[in-house]
Amino acid sequence: MTTISNDAIGNFIGRASMHNDQNTLRGTRTGGASGGSASWYEAMSRAWGQTLDAQATRITNLSDVIGQGGDQPSNVVALTAESLRMQFLSNNASTSQNSVGQALETLGRKQ
Repeated sequence: MTTISNDAIGNFIGRASMHNDQNTLRGTRTGGASGGSASWYEAMSRAWGQTLDAQATRITNLSDVIGQGGDQPSNVVALTAESLRMQFLSNNASTSQNSVGQALETLGRKQ
């Protein structure tokens, strides 16, 4: 089972932000087909998406193990724990996206 470090999202956002700052200084922006992020908000969204994808993969793998006859209680408990972790991550992703989106909307109205 693979784990994501607790600060993986922060590291991803930091790298994306530094990358975009350098491109902004040169007068260019990244984004589109290149896979780069056009803003730190997009970088945050991409980081949450990658984190949720990784968690979904963990759940799918555990589910496959159980489906192939590995229905020991330890596997079932592990699947339950990973499912609850997915719920936690999903709720936090949604909350952070909504909060930042509302803050950006407020900033946009004030300018």
